[in-house]
Amino acid sequence: MSEIQLPEAFLKLGEVLEQGQFELLFTEEKLRLVYLMNDAVESFLVFENARMTGQYREDYEGELEAELSVTEEPEESYVLVVHQGETVVTIFFEDLSEEVHLYNYGEIGHFWVKGAEYLRQIEYKIAIVRDKLDYLGAKYCNQTEQKLAVLADFPPLNHCCYPAVSEQYVVPRENPWVPSAEAHQVMQELAATVEDKKLLRCLKFYQKHPWKRSAKKIAGMLQEKRHAEVTDLLMEELKMAAANYPRRKFTDEEENQNRKTEKRASERKRELEEQGFRINIFREEPFIASRDSLQYKISLMIWEKKGKKRKVQIEEFSADRRG
Repeated sequence: MSEIQLPEAFLKLGEVLEQGQFELLFTEEKLRLVYLMNDAVESFLVFENARMTGQYREDYEGELEAELSVTEEPEESYVLVVHQGETVVTIFFEDLSEEVHLYNYGEIGHFWVKGAEYLRQIEYKIAIVRDKLDYLGAKYCNQTEQKLAVLADFPPLNHCCYPAVSEQYVVPRENPWVPSAEAHQVMQELAATVEDKKLLRCLKFYQKHPWKRSAKKIAGMLQEKRHAEVTDLLMEELKMAAANYPRRKFTDEEENQNRKTEKRASERKRELEEQGFRINIFREEPFIASRDSLQYKISLMIWEKKGKKRKVQIEEFSADRRG
């Protein structure tokens, strides 16, 4: 007997439930289940013509038990029963579809961890692009994103050395200190492009000797000003890879408030540039589909002038106060 081929949306439903994820979003028109939410993408599984019974616990964090069944009469439809501990949610629906929204993440910045903030922003962007590629597939990623996503497997630049989030949010990996061949190739191409011969030699040595201490040495080199062209090139490629995606749009009132925040940040940026500082500007914004507690914010990354190592200071501007 041949195996039954389930539609991709149903496979993704099973994947989400197996991972213990069950975050529903309610609108007047749709019942949606969160599939992947980050600064690059907001994607959902949509229950078509759905109705729900039982009690949905939005704050539930325990183990899930779920069962999907098919009814044939009067016509084919589906029943999803989810146990959140002692409570039960039942969703009756006619079909399951996918909804995907891609966004420009090139100037998004989160400064949750202090020190080497510019490298942590690179790590974060690579991580969310990798998630987009792994969960949604290559059709949702351009060629540059597909190339740079492999750097999620490069320890001197990933969460092993420069995590953008605190330790409890880092997903553990098997053999985290072993880089992939593809990651080596991309990093060596970047070093060759800017003609950083010393870094290129170290990368080739690291490729032959994938030791933890070799990884940490390269991680340290990426903080040095003499290797700045490599990290600057990487930041620019990530920014350009995201440039063709649209920005999130909010309500007119929110957009008006956001523009005021941007204006204050821009005035400060000009002031600092007149003093000879190099500035990068980043924004932080809430999701469109699920408004969390994250507030729209503009951050200035101010590059320090002195020292052999690259260091930055962060100034933040939000709707209600100036950082």
